[in-house]
Formats: sequence, C-alpha cells, structure tokens
Amino acid sequence: MSDEFGSDFMTIVDEDGTEYELEVLSTLEYNGATYLAVIPAGAEDGDDLQVSILKSVEEDGEPILCAIEDEAELETVYDLIMDELYSEDDDEE
Repeated sequence: MSDEFGSDFMTIVDEDGTEYELEVLSTLEYNGATYLAVIPAGAEDGDDLQVSILKSVEEDGEPILCAIEDEAELETVYDLIMDELYSEDDDEE
C-alpha cells in the first residue's frame, strides 16, 4: 500500500471486548480469500514490530478477521505479502 493517500487504520474487538487499533500494511487476495498484514497503530519504525496476518471470513453474513490456523497457509500468505511489501519499498527508491 502506498502512503501517498495516508495509511489505513482499523479497530477490531476481540471476544473479550478489548479494542485494538491496527494499521493495515497490505491486503492480499489469494485463493478466493482476503488477507491483511497489520501492526499495532502508532508503532514506530524503530520498534520491534511483529506483523500479524489476519484472514477475512464471513460469519452470519458479516466479515470478521481471524487468525490463520493452518501453518502452510500462513507461511504461503506471509511470504506473498512480504514479497509485495518489499517490492513496494524497492519501487520507492
């Protein structure tokens, strides 16, 4: 995603009702599903950032984000998203 138009932020609520604000780094369509690479909002470049990959699924007709349980799926999607993010960094230079 380009910062040209600003970053994308979202707030999610876990099953305990705790809210988290996340910055969406990238969105990927793969095998008919949508995946998002996110970090905590407000994180600085120098912070030890951990990118989380979430999968958008429909539940009762509403889109929800969930963790990816399948290790092979997670690894494949992570590699694709990281390739996309790093290729965008190379394009900016």
